[in-house]
Amino acid sequence: MSRRAAESAIEAVIRVSASLAIVGLVLIFVFIGKEALPVLLSQEVRQEAGLSRLFLPQSPEPSEPKEFAWQPISAIPKYSLLPLLTGTIKATVVALLFALPLALGAAVFSSEFAPSWLREIIKPSIELLAGIPSVVLGFFALMVMATYIQDLLGLDYRLNAINAGIALGLAVIPIVFTVAEDALTAVPQSYREGSIALGATPWQTAWRVVLPAAFPGIFAACVLGFGRAIGETMIVLMASGNAAVLSLSPTDPLRTLSATIAAELGEVVHGSPHYHVLFFIGTLLFLFTFATNLLGQAFVERLKQRLSGSRL
Repeated sequence: MSRRAAESAIEAVIRVSASLAIVGLVLIFVFIGKEALPVLLSQEVRQEAGLSRLFLPQSPEPSEPKEFAWQPISAIPKYSLLPLLTGTIKATVVALLFALPLALGAAVFSSEFAPSWLREIIKPSIELLAGIPSVVLGFFALMVMATYIQDLLGLDYRLNAINAGIALGLAVIPIVFTVAEDALTAVPQSYREGSIALGATPWQTAWRVVLPAAFPGIFAACVLGFGRAIGETMIVLMASGNAAVLSLSPTDPLRTLSATIAAELGEVVHGSPHYHVLFFIGTLLFLFTFATNLLGQAFVERLKQRLSGSRL
């Protein structure tokens, strides 16, 4: 086989692999969307789990007060998604508040201040966290972290948003660190040398020169960390208390959208309103993650244009 024919064969394999990945993604979304459509189109499903019942407060009886509740297995099923949305956002916010300062601080130290021998230790050690299965992190948070956090803060519940958020942050740190450290390392060395030559200290150079130049990559790292946190399942399923409680307090238990799917889809009656609502939740997660990544990419491109001095 000639060199040209070998290159053509390799190119064809790459094209086929990329096409199969795209087709697989589209088919997954089509299947999830097809199972979620009865929530919008089926009269039978809409009577029990229509959009008004998913997003507006409901009352079992006219004389009782309206409430947001997720109780799909009860005499009068309730499918309010607000407790699940609140729990998802609460766990994600706690995770990002814990993970982003640590990950970005480690990335700045590793790229700007650490000697080469120490950098070779820090980078693989942090990236090693990405190889730990999420179920192991969830088990660690359930059996070890929960008790220490409860005793330290004097909390009423062992499993709560703080415990789940910190465990979730451990899964977010490697992604944010890796992308942010690569973005900082990619800043031309001439930027640093020029700043030092003008009399700036290494800290001033890192803060006022390197960080602004690498900000698009750092922002992309934060967006990836957000997507990782909002879609995580096993950690929040094991470490959050898994209670669909409508509360903004980080000391209360919570339940997320992804954990609800994992906990209930295996035992739900096929074709029931509960079944279709779970697929509707999966569609919401997919659309929300897709929109977040799309907006983040657009914002990064806009930042790159501003930093390069091109007109918008």
